[in-house]
Amino acid sequence: MLRRQLDAAAEMGFTCYTHPEVEFYLLDSDRPDSSGSLHPADQVSYFDHLTGSVSQDLRRHTVNMLEAVGISVEFSHNEVGPGQHEIDLRYADALTMADNMMTFRTIVKEVALQHGKYATFMPKPFSDHPGSAMHTHFSLFEGDTNAFYAANTEFNLSATARQFIAGVLTHAPEITAVTNQFVNSYKRLWGGEAPSHVSWGHNNRSALLRVPLYKPNKGGSARVEFRGIDSAANPYLAYAAVIGAYLRGIREGYELPDPTSEDVWSLTSAERRAMDIKPLPGTLHEALRQMEDSELVAEILGEQLFEIFLRNKRQEWDAYRVNVSPFEVSSYLGAV
Repeated sequence: MLRRQLDAAAEMGFTCYTHPEVEFYLLDSDRPDSSGSLHPADQVSYFDHLTGSVSQDLRRHTVNMLEAVGISVEFSHNEVGPGQHEIDLRYADALTMADNMMTFRTIVKEVALQHGKYATFMPKPFSDHPGSAMHTHFSLFEGDTNAFYAANTEFNLSATARQFIAGVLTHAPEITAVTNQFVNSYKRLWGGEAPSHVSWGHNNRSALLRVPLYKPNKGGSARVEFRGIDSAANPYLAYAAVIGAYLRGIREGYELPDPTSEDVWSLTSAERRAMDIKPLPGTLHEALRQMEDSELVAEILGEQLFEIFLRNKRQEWDAYRVNVSPFEVSSYLGAV
C-alpha cells in the first residue's frame, strides 16, 4: 500500500521523507493492580533529566540499541505524563521509516522488559494524563531541492506545500480511522491535548497541520507536521493514507484556506463554526462511517484491504459498545 503511494509520488517527481516524534509510556507492569490502576515507572517532569533514574537509564539503553541497528535518533526526553517518554527518529524516506518504526517498537518493549518495566504505545492508557502521539513531519524533495520551500512567500511555502496541506486538510476526516485505528485512540484525540479539529497554522501546536519554524537560510528544512497520528497506528497504512491525501491535493490543485493563529482548543463551538473549523470524527464508529464513504481511502488501500479493515474495525466497535465499563457500574449501579 505504501509503496504504491510512493511510486505515484515518484511519477510526479517527488521523494517523500518523514520524521516521527514517538511518544510512549513506561509502566511498572503490564497488568493493573487489584484496584484496576496502572502504575507509571517514574514521576519525572516534562524535559526533566534526573540522573540515576530507572527511566533515564532505560531510555539511554534504548537509544544506544536503536543506533546499534542503524536507526538514527534525533532527540529523546521525558514527556508531560508520569512515565511518558518521547524518542524522535531522524528523517528517512517514508518506507524506510515505516520499517524503522516496527523495529523501534520492538526494541523499546524489549529494553523495558530487560529493566523490569513494561512499555506501551496505547494511545490513552490514563484518563487523567496525556495520550501518546506519533506527530510526523513530512517533506517532499525534487532531486536535492525541497519542494516545500519558496522564498518571499507567506511562511516561505511553495505552491506544492500549500496544495499538500490542502489535500490533507480536505481528506483528514476520512483517513482518521487509519491514523487513529482503535477505540482507545479517540480518548486521546478528544482528551483535550490532541488537535481534534481540521485546521492549519504557522507554529500553532493546536492545529492539525503545523508549519514549524526553522532557521533562516535553511530552506532544505521546510516541512509540514501532521499531528493527527497516534503512537499505535500502523505506520505503513497511516503514511500511505496521508501521502495519498496530499498527492490528491497536488494533482487537483486544491485551494488552501486561511491559516489560524488562534488556540483552537480554547475556541468555543460557535467560534469554530464561524471560522469554518470542522471537527474530526469523535469515535471509531464515526470515523468508520466517514471512511466507508471515501473513494480516496478505497483507492489507497485497495478493495480487499479496504473491506477487511472496515469489517475488523466494526467488530472492535461492536465489542466495545456492548461492554459495561467500571465507570458505568460505579456511576449508575447504586444511583438507579
